[in-house]
Amino acid sequence: MRIEAIYRRPNTSKPASGHKIHPYLLRGLTVDRPDQAWAMDISYIPMKRGFVYLAAVIDWHTRRVLAWRVSITMAVDFCLEVVEEAIVLHGKPEIFNIDQGSQFTSAAFTGLLADNGIAISMDGKGAWRDNVFVDRLWRSVKYEEVYLKAYDSVAEARASIGRYLEFYNRKRPHSSLGARTPDQAYFDRQPQALAA
Repeated sequence: MRIEAIYRRPNTSKPASGHKIHPYLLRGLTVDRPDQAWAMDISYIPMKRGFVYLAAVIDWHTRRVLAWRVSITMAVDFCLEVVEEAIVLHGKPEIFNIDQGSQFTSAAFTGLLADNGIAISMDGKGAWRDNVFVDRLWRSVKYEEVYLKAYDSVAEARASIGRYLEFYNRKRPHSSLGARTPDQAYFDRQPQALAA
């Protein structure tokens, strides 16, 4: 029947005129190891009164959340902080996939990636499959955490989402990972890489 509620929806992927759009690099590519490709997105998180934004960087192959932040604005600064933290903690990926939102197409954001020698991949406009693993993370976060609670404050949202993402990485098995957790899939390969 296609019945749906009419309400103002957040638009977290507004492009900015004049920002450079990069091609999508993951089409047809087999991503078969950690740190080959990372992805990032921003999601709208409702609270009891108001809302916040959640940004996360994930490893495409293992689905591990490498870094995340909660913010009251969608300014590029909080996106830069997330990427910088992921790079400091985990090194650099070969490819970084993002959508065409103004934060991600900004000179500051693309410059950070380019300065680190990371290839930039951008989803096609309206191509939801291009960043499907981050979208699956958002679905898990919202249905297993956010929609079950009504956060009273930004601090409460940050703490509770942090606990959930810790659980997601360390204890939540994924069928696509052979019933391993993202942490197991991401870190199990580390000794082999160091030995080489």
